[in-house]
Amino acid sequence: MPRHEFRPGRLIAGVVMLATAALFAGDAAGAWQTPWYRAIPLLCGGLSLAGLANWIAYGVRKRRRDASQASADSSGVPASTSGSQAIK
Repeated sequence: MPRHEFRPGRLIAGVVMLATAALFAGDAAGAWQTPWYRAIPLLCGGLSLAGLANWIAYGVRKRRRDASQASADSSGVPASTSGSQAIK
């Protein structure tokens, strides 16, 4: 049993942030030149992808939760209505 549920949106957002940080760390160390405007499409695209992944994962979790609650619901008609179990 996992300790917590998997959140793919958070994973993608974290990877994008680390990639942006590595891009600017290389620029700060003098390994390459990175213009500041390169971060905007990287961050916007990565966060959009993370939001999409989170939205899909939420739909999957909601569908599973609804299905498990529907199967555990015991408010339906009893299995036998022949009258022998009826309370008078």
